[in-house]
Amino acid sequence: MAAFMYGLRAPDTRRQYPRRFQYFLNFLSIQGTLEEQAKQFTLKAREIPLWAQESLMSFIDFQKERVKRGELAESTITNYYKATKLFCVMNDLVLNWKKISRGLPAGRRAANDRAPTIEEVKKLVEYPDRRIKPIVCTMASSGIRIGAWDYLQWKHVKPISNDEGKIIAAKLIVYSGDSEEYYCFVTPEAYTSLKEWMDFRASYGEKITGQSWVMRDLWQTTNMNYNTKLGFATCPKKLKSSGIKRIIERALWEQGLRSSLPNGVKRHEWKAAHGFRKFYKSRAEQVMKPINVELTMGHDIGVSASYYKPTEHEILKDYLKAVDILTISNDSAVLQKEVAELQQKSKDNEYIIRGKLQEKDEEMKSMKQQLDSMQSQIQSLMSAFSTMKEQPQVDSMAKTLYSSGLIKAADAGKKKDNGSNSSSSSNNVNFNSSTVL
Repeated sequence: MAAFMYGLRAPDTRRQYPRRFQYFLNFLSIQGTLEEQAKQFTLKAREIPLWAQESLMSFIDFQKERVKRGELAESTITNYYKATKLFCVMNDLVLNWKKISRGLPAGRRAANDRAPTIEEVKKLVEYPDRRIKPIVCTMASSGIRIGAWDYLQWKHVKPISNDEGKIIAAKLIVYSGDSEEYYCFVTPEAYTSLKEWMDFRASYGEKITGQSWVMRDLWQTTNMNYNTKLGFATCPKKLKSSGIKRIIERALWEQGLRSSLPNGVKRHEWKAAHGFRKFYKSRAEQVMKPINVELTMGHDIGVSASYYKPTEHEILKDYLKAVDILTISNDSAVLQKEVAELQQKSKDNEYIIRGKLQEKDEEMKSMKQQLDSMQSQIQSLMSAFSTMKEQPQVDSMAKTLYSSGLIKAADAGKKKDNGSNSSSSSNNVNFNSSTVL
């Protein structure tokens, strides 16, 4: 077992794999503790490798029958297989893994669940436990795994302010000291809830330092009658990720977000802890670059990691776009944003209106200038008319004015009074001194 445990790096894997391997050992009816079962299996597998191989194939066939009866999910068989294979590899047990894996069901690559809605998350943080709001707000706005709480100390939470000194986000160092260490960000709401939780602990005498675990046990605040210091705020006990998961699950049931499953249904619509990770990804990708979302979730981006090297400031700038939609109690923030948008829109409209009015003023000024010029020209023409003695001269001037549009003919196109046709063509216009403007 020592070699097997050596091959398990992640805390969750160290917790789950031994139990999964023991399912296989129990199927073989090997008695004793897990340590004793593993030892007996190892000795017999080295002596008869074919027995171990056939036993594992029989185990997989048995589990496949359970899948047909609806007792098990297909992907669970693969989990049993992985745990058993790792044990054999770490203990130098050589089996034909290619042959064994041929019988594994394909299973689903992704679980058939969803992310919680913002309304469900809001209802969850109303649960009367001081720890629930910082837990939920932190996980929903960063996408950290439940296991990250086992590493998270107060020194790993670093607030980020703008030039005016306002908190705009906070940086989290996730899995500090581990090979999988990475950083991400949380919203101002999440940081404020964490800070209030730490200040509450300090108000009851706990000495808060950078080494303080972000999540700890609760303590009795009244009727302290016992002599031991256990249970006091001054003696904090780290709250493990398993304890945090129980708090979330308890809150889900108490807040009416969980109910008994119907017959044949094995999973709830969204997962208790992992659902917040899906909440973060599904909402953040609405405004952020998908590759930046993957980085802030600690995902492996493959070969892109060798070429895509954004700075922390660039990722923060992208993250700030998602702060509003990742904030849970966002009513005031949304209202402030709407007010700011309306004010900006009002300024834009005012600018447009001023521009239009200025254009109209310019048009009216130009028209007035044109009118003044026309009146001046007409006055000059009228003066010229008064000096003309012969009718042909008047008619010639009238035609010129008519062509320019300054006057209209009072009897254009009419025939002469005597009923005979004019000597000019029918489409000519007759002018006389009675022409009016």
